[in-house]
Amino acid sequence: MAKRLIPSFNRILVEKIIPPSKTNSGILLPEKTSKLNSGKVVAVGPGARNRDGKHIPVSLKEGDTVLLPEYGGTEVKLGEKEYHLYRDDDVLGTLHD
Repeated sequence: MAKRLIPSFNRILVEKIIPPSKTNSGILLPEKTSKLNSGKVVAVGPGARNRDGKHIPVSLKEGDTVLLPEYGGTEVKLGEKEYHLYRDDDVLGTLHD
């Protein structure tokens, strides 16, 4: 369903990653331990234009895991899932394993 929405300009569509509430062995984790605000990029817009009309591409690509700001973005509900739209400039960084 998310593939139908292509963000405009320099926006990205992100599905937030929900941290697990318990470990593989069944131990419940407190909510405060895993408060990392991250998400996976689902779709990327074509980019923006500067004042001279030159194309500025988006620096992220689909599948990237990104660190998101605590506030901001626009919530979008597609089917049963919730996504968020952010500008490329709003993303704080990418996360790598």
